[in-house]
Amino acid sequence: MSESVMNIAVVSHALPERIALVGNPNCGKTALFNQLTGSRQKVANYAGVTVERKEGRCEVSPGHVIHILDLPGAYSLAATSLDEAITRDICLGRLDGEARPDLIVCVLDATNLRLHLRFALELRQLGVPMIVALNMVDAAKRRGILIDKEKLQQALGVPVVETIAVRRGGAKALLEQLDQPLPYTPPALASDIDLHVEVRRLLAESVLVPRRTAAIDDALDRWALHPIWGFVILAVTMFLMFQAVFSWAAPLMDGIKVAIEFVSNSLQAVMPEGPLRSLLIEGVISGAGSVLVFLPQILFLFLFIIALEESGYLPRAAFLLDRLMVSAGLTGRSFIPLLSGFACAIPGIMATRTIQDERDRLVTILVTPLITCSARLPVYALLIGAFVPAHTVFGVFNLQGVVLFSLYVAGVVAVLLVAMVMKLMRREQAEHTLLMELPSYRVPHPRDVAIGLWERAYIFIRRVGTIILSLTVLLWFLSSYPGAPIGATEPAIDYSFAGRIGHALEYIFAPIGFNWQICIALVPGLAAREVAVSAMATVYALSAASDSAAAELAPIISSQWSAATALSLLAWYVFAPQCLSTLAVIRRETNSWRTMFFATAYLFALAYVASFITYQIASRLL
Repeated sequence: MSESVMNIAVVSHALPERIALVGNPNCGKTALFNQLTGSRQKVANYAGVTVERKEGRCEVSPGHVIHILDLPGAYSLAATSLDEAITRDICLGRLDGEARPDLIVCVLDATNLRLHLRFALELRQLGVPMIVALNMVDAAKRRGILIDKEKLQQALGVPVVETIAVRRGGAKALLEQLDQPLPYTPPALASDIDLHVEVRRLLAESVLVPRRTAAIDDALDRWALHPIWGFVILAVTMFLMFQAVFSWAAPLMDGIKVAIEFVSNSLQAVMPEGPLRSLLIEGVISGAGSVLVFLPQILFLFLFIIALEESGYLPRAAFLLDRLMVSAGLTGRSFIPLLSGFACAIPGIMATRTIQDERDRLVTILVTPLITCSARLPVYALLIGAFVPAHTVFGVFNLQGVVLFSLYVAGVVAVLLVAMVMKLMRREQAEHTLLMELPSYRVPHPRDVAIGLWERAYIFIRRVGTIILSLTVLLWFLSSYPGAPIGATEPAIDYSFAGRIGHALEYIFAPIGFNWQICIALVPGLAAREVAVSAMATVYALSAASDSAAAELAPIISSQWSAATALSLLAWYVFAPQCLSTLAVIRRETNSWRTMFFATAYLFALAYVASFITYQIASRLL
């Protein structure tokens, strides 16, 4: 038994069998859960609510298996959201069907102990055996934060171990502690106000934060949080981000295009004509390959997002935008879900669980699909590349990047306008103060950024290899069969199942400038936005005059579409509902079919009206 464990009294000689991981949001708790359980985990919902329940198994030593419950993130046991209520009730043994854990592992962010220690003291008051896991100790050391683990352990009266959840073997000390008898939990303090005094005492005795770090934070915040310059800095940062998406990614995209063309030409040279060659070249390569080419742009977008998050700037952006969001009918807590929507609407909608007021949460859920997610980027990049010249504006800026930035701004403006309308329709307009702990600024660690980019690349490539590829193959079949009749004068795709569907839908979408090829692409695009690009690539490849694959998609649509049609399609994707998975998550999170159908209807209506106005005006001006 280690020295740190010997100083802690134990309840009995019993070993823990059922533990709960508890902590503030973004403390690395789920990453620690994944490392402990690996693939031995299952996800469901708690009975009667939409909150996810994650439980897994871990063999800490031969014959000693523990069941681990990953509880929703919480700031306090005085619950103000559904997530916090679930965490509180399980820790207290109040939730039906859930046994009270015999050990709580409180996960703390070692870089932000001022906020996290208070929750640890609250948990200690419950009288349940507890272990404190100091997570992200590597990040704390890089920032010069010194934590005396022994003093902190002695002051808390519970075992304290260091963990690095994102590193292999980073939970070794925790596993060793879990293989020890249950520790004794000291008596609770008298009141919450004593809690604050205790936090200050613990920080003074066991944590040393470099003064230079605090001075640098204050100096930077004078600019980043300034009521005028703060917004200028935010706007410039976002503008430069979208400039980089087009400028920096171009060489990598060209390399992927060359590789795809090489594979396509090689197959065409060695394979005889027939359905199999058509499937591989016009279906798989033209379809999935046309989406894969946008991977560099998506990674550059996430490079900026991850770097800004790791640097500590994003919470400051939330603080800066709080007043604007409240005036628009949202709450300051809506910023994080909406920010998550830039990656994908699904985690953004799930993140609304931290919003206390149910009406505020519902409004945030309904407007989150308007945020431009990464799945729309391939569509935007295709149309901008085809119709917007790569000119330099003011001798510095890429015009294509300026247009892309304006589309993202359009999504944000749409969120604010729709939220304002919903605010006017609401009878109750309760507002909540945004309480947020601003972390110290830090230089993003290359390893953490690389891990984040690898995860995004893996998710994107997996979607290309599964959902997008499957739908592309299905669309190829629908576009190839039945074949053209004898004596046909049009391309075979016009007589296929997909061609008939596209021509039928064209009557509905003609007023907004969509041709039948676009109509075909809209249908599989409901499953995943990126599929729209691969669908158009497949349709135009099969529409080619010869049996060979069509050339690059961008030159084709630029020669066959009007600029008004392209602008109309861009407007459509600013407002149209995202993938079916997003609508399913809205249904699950609100537990209401009515809300899901309302979201679908109002988003489709906005998209159609915006595209109609855009097409009619552009047709007259361009």
